[in-house]
Amino acid sequence: MLKGFTTVFIKELKELIRDPKILVSMILIPLIMLPVMGYAVNSVEDQSQNSTLMILNNDHGDWSQQFIDYLSLAMNVQVLTDISPQQVIDQNLLTEYDSTQFLEIPQGFSQNMTLHINGDYTITTNVNIYGVFQGGGMFSDLGSTEVAAYVNAFNRAVAPDTVLTSHSTIIKDQVQEGIDPASLSMLMLSQSIALPMTVMIMIISSMQIAATSVAMEKEEKTLETLLTSPVDRFAILMGKVASTVIVAGIAAVTVLIGYSYMIGSVTMGIPDTVNVDLVALGLVPSTFGYILLGISLFVTLLSALALAVVMSTFSENVRGAQALIGYIYPLILIPSIALMYIDLNNLPIAIKAILYAIPFSHPMIASKAVIMGNYTTVLFGIVYVTIFTIVIMYFASKLFSTEKILTAKLMLKRETKKKYNDTN
Repeated sequence: MLKGFTTVFIKELKELIRDPKILVSMILIPLIMLPVMGYAVNSVEDQSQNSTLMILNNDHGDWSQQFIDYLSLAMNVQVLTDISPQQVIDQNLLTEYDSTQFLEIPQGFSQNMTLHINGDYTITTNVNIYGVFQGGGMFSDLGSTEVAAYVNAFNRAVAPDTVLTSHSTIIKDQVQEGIDPASLSMLMLSQSIALPMTVMIMIISSMQIAATSVAMEKEEKTLETLLTSPVDRFAILMGKVASTVIVAGIAAVTVLIGYSYMIGSVTMGIPDTVNVDLVALGLVPSTFGYILLGISLFVTLLSALALAVVMSTFSENVRGAQALIGYIYPLILIPSIALMYIDLNNLPIAIKAILYAIPFSHPMIASKAVIMGNYTTVLFGIVYVTIFTIVIMYFASKLFSTEKILTAKLMLKRETKKKYNDTN
């Protein structure tokens, strides 16, 4: 039954190994994508560990100084005295000291600590940890979580359950008392995952459809007939692009409808015991935010479809077109996965620049920006992706105006064959 199996197996294996597209998609992409993801996560963790913790010391007692000394052994601290949390925000001190969280030591801290240490265990003291909410992400709450861990370590070193912690969150320069940044980030995480996943699948699927439509015409030789007809070539290109515009518009609307329903479900699904109202906190996109997000989705999808149409002209058949656009997938997958879990604001400048440069990143960036009311970032993304799309369309128009649209792949094969013969 398996007669000739070895021959066929070796033949197919050699063909797969020699195919550069498979080499890139199955070997090089994982070797690049996973280390980049690991580096990004490590950068966020290192930044959290090396960031400055501001301490508002409103006690001036011996125990408050011992507490500060203990925290300074593990973290970089900057002590401010006789100042309120709102003054920290109004004076923009977080930016000045490059910090995203601070801890407040209230008056009476040392007195309560002394009473507890002397045997009055009914007396405890409290410190409040303030964290800045910047848009969500699995690792966006590392700072406040780390501070709470050090406070618990201080308890173990001195006396159990002596210092209790409460959490507050700074949202859009407003202090929201009693809201834990970690809990808020986990609530927003469902939104951070759902939209990138949807956009990623939508862009990849749409590119495959667009590439197939052109490649099928080349494979069936109908493109040659179409190009020799009296129809203007630019009209042919615009006809293909116009159809992609309709697909992009419908897709953007459907994603917005699903996204809006998802946010409503998340808001309604919050248990009554969790004191978080996303609508009251302003963490639900406004009508203008939804419009900007829809435009961002539309222009990004349009750019992907235009790119797929151009790339598919360099293939002879559908299989080749699918393989060619596979080179684009890392530019879609890496930003989508990265922005699911990582807050863009916590990334190193170099990685932020790379993500901003990738046009397919901007819908994910926009989804968080509209929640925080950062419309400038969304508008920048729309303009940037629009310019990228215009450049792609210009290149496509030049390609359709020449015979290269029919010969590009054949020339590549002849050149490859010639190089192979020269080496032998």
